[in-house]
Amino acid sequence: MKGEWFSEERGKSLNSVGADNSPVPVVDTFGRPLKSLRLSVTDRCNLRCRYCMPETDYVWLPREDVLSFEEIATLTSYFVDLGVDKVRLTGGEPLLRRDLPRLIRLLSQNRGITEIALTTNGVLLAEQAQELYDAGLHRVTVSLDTLKPDRFRRLTGRDEFARVIDGIESVGAAGFPDLKLDTVAIRGFNDDELVALIEFARHYRAEVRFIEYMDVGGANEWSMDKVLSRDMMLERLSRHYGPIAAIPGRGTAPAQRYRLPDGTSFGIIPSTTAPFCAQCDRSRVTADGMWYLCLYAIGGMDLRKPLRLGASPEHMRQVMRDGWMGRRDRGAEVRKELEAVGLREGRLIGIERLREDPHLEMHARGG
Repeated sequence: MKGEWFSEERGKSLNSVGADNSPVPVVDTFGRPLKSLRLSVTDRCNLRCRYCMPETDYVWLPREDVLSFEEIATLTSYFVDLGVDKVRLTGGEPLLRRDLPRLIRLLSQNRGITEIALTTNGVLLAEQAQELYDAGLHRVTVSLDTLKPDRFRRLTGRDEFARVIDGIESVGAAGFPDLKLDTVAIRGFNDDELVALIEFARHYRAEVRFIEYMDVGGANEWSMDKVLSRDMMLERLSRHYGPIAAIPGRGTAPAQRYRLPDGTSFGIIPSTTAPFCAQCDRSRVTADGMWYLCLYAIGGMDLRKPLRLGASPEHMRQVMRDGWMGRRDRGAEVRKELEAVGLREGRLIGIERLREDPHLEMHARGG
């Protein structure tokens, strides 16, 4: 069934290819292209980070619903036909999924994919980094929120700091050309480590990206007073390093990049105080095949059911095309607008609803 924004003429153009023989991306109601895809391969995680999944236990996705690697590769091929060229593997913790390099090899066979990346907490990375690189993984991002082992233990509920550092060290040794470190900056918790994290990243020839604490999900007990804003980060860093310059050419990337006086670069993802919805080209597929058009979305589209019922490639592509072309999501901007009327404080989703539907928390959709 065609969405209200679909037209025959527009549909013809979406089936065409560009001058370089690549697909012409589908665009949504705001003109945003479908270019980046985040694939969650599992909803399970081996940490219990306070800002992501602080509960001791959750309602997990049924095992029989989790997509096989072949199903993931097939769905991805349909997305590529519609313009996607960048894929990021997420979780939960993606390295908990057995034999993940096999999926990477399957995805690497698709010439329309220009980049396959992985976001991991790093706990299992050291033992898998070489095989991941050999399978065709292009880039690794490791979540690292603190350099203090005791603070790490309080944040994650686990004593795994040393293994994360081993994982970071393994990235360069395996052959990866670069490394990104993602840090959720929480006011009153790790906001005294900004400089230390930049220096740590410099040592490993990595780039750190500071992420404003986001009010997604509901179990993380987010509040605005815990948000360390982009302006606060820049002010603190400039006091230590001197003048900081913005690097132009952000494009659709979530991070605004900056350069220190000595040339060292870092990034800030200001999702809470300065949303970038207007440039967002990302969507997410959960491990059981639910397609979410926005990180803040309450509802998604079930792609697993038609796929397993034997829907044709043409039908699947049409479903995806119609879904994206009807996309109006701008979740971070909407949450930002609530500040004006004093309604932003509090959970996006109530804790009881999270316990009823595992898709509603961020660990299930690759936050």
